[in-house]
This record gives sequence, C-alpha cells and structure tokens, in this order.
Amino acid sequence: MTSAFFTRKQGEFVPEPHARSPWSPDMLHGRLLGGLAARAIEQEYGAPGLSFARLTVDLFRNSPLLPVTVETELVRDGRRIRVADAVIRTDQGVIGRAGAVLLRKGEQPEGERLITPMWDEPPPEAPPLEAGEWTPPFDLWWRTEWAQPGPHRVWLRERHPLVDDEEITPFTRVALAADFASPLSNGGAGGLPFINADYTLTLGRLPEGELIGVESTGHLSADGIATGQCTFHDAAGPIGFCLVTAVANAMAPGTPASTS
Repeated sequence: MTSAFFTRKQGEFVPEPHARSPWSPDMLHGRLLGGLAARAIEQEYGAPGLSFARLTVDLFRNSPLLPVTVETELVRDGRRIRVADAVIRTDQGVIGRAGAVLLRKGEQPEGERLITPMWDEPPPEAPPLEAGEWTPPFDLWWRTEWAQPGPHRVWLRERHPLVDDEEITPFTRVALAADFASPLSNGGAGGLPFINADYTLTLGRLPEGELIGVESTGHLSADGIATGQCTFHDAAGPIGFCLVTAVANAMAPGTPASTS
C-alpha cells in the first residue's frame, strides 16, 4: 500500500512530503484539509439513516507542512437534519474550517423533475497520466484539453490513504476530489491564475467505487475574483455539484498533468 498523506501521532496529523500543494513545495495542499474535516465529522456524527448532503470548506490560510489538528462540534441535531462543524489548526493558528449538513433519508417523492443527465465519459481503461509540471498524488485521466478554455472533464482516483492505513470512505473520497473543481472551472490556456478560497459540495448521493468524474459547467470572473461550478459523477451517473470561489494569484502553477 502507498504511504498515507498523514500519520496520526498524539492527536495530531503529521503530513508526509507528498501532502504538498502545487502552489509551493512547502505548502500543505488545501484538498487534504477538506478530507480531514470530512473524515472527522463523519466519524463523530455520521449515523445510519443520515446522508451527507452538503460540505462547505473554507480555506482562508495557507499552511506549511506542519502537524494539523481537527476539532468538531455538533451545531444542530433535529429529527430530519444534523449540522456539524470542524476547525482545522496548526501551531500557527486556524487554517481552515468546514460545515456539514446531514439529512434524514426517506421515501422518494413521485413526479417528473429536471434531472442532470449522465455524462458520456466511460470509466478509464488506460493507465493514469504521470507527466506534467506538477504530477498530482492521485490518479488523473483528462478527457478534455487543459490548454482550452473549457469546459473540462476528468476522472480522479485516490492513490494514497488519507490517514495511516485507514480505508477512505465514500464521503471523504468525494470531499478530497471536490477541491479539483477549482482548477477545472478556473483553469485554461494560461494555466491556473486563480487559487480557491473555499468550496461547497452538495450531494444527492454518495459515490460508488473509487472513480470520481468531474465536469466543469460554469465560470465567471472580474477584477481578479472568480466563481466556478462543476458537476460530479461516478461510474453509475451524476452524484452532486460543487461551487468554488477564487482569487487571482500571481504564483499560478502550470498544467497539473498532461492531457490524454
């Protein structure tokens, strides 16, 4: 098994070198903060009959590769809704936070409604891509050309455990993938000129299997501020949406991996 992104020691999560961000070799990747928050909230407040419907992750401070702690809090626990928060810290202070909404499963209403169609990208059969200015520590299959303005499509698959040798749960898996909505919706021919400040993932259901498909479906920007949106899929069909906000960053990384 490949090494995990974090080793847990005395209540802290100690990052390994491959937990680095594409923005800087000594910066912790923001996607991992969302993964740690999702893992902690799920372990504390996940329960049979409840489904994770929303996860919002705020990434308001870059952090070096320092040990991380995650504190959770139950905000609301009702008959049909449970709300929980997580705060992510290093010894430099708070670096991020997250809020999750869990909803009670019930009988599906009848009647026709607008349904997001299943995309026409079959699961990948070829090996994942390895080349690029930054090779991501997860498997990546481009289905569109990065150098084009979009829309973009990719398949993703986690290669490393998040913490020690723990198996990644479906909720944590899609929380890790959600951060990729920013480069997918905000990147293009000029590389990636925006770094995201947050993302909000909404789910109709949890993903099945290891593959997560992401399709950019919108981008707007002005005066160095951007917002983008993506639709998320698994091999069986669409599972949810992700909305990001981002700010222009002069230290823009290039292509995360070459296209197929």
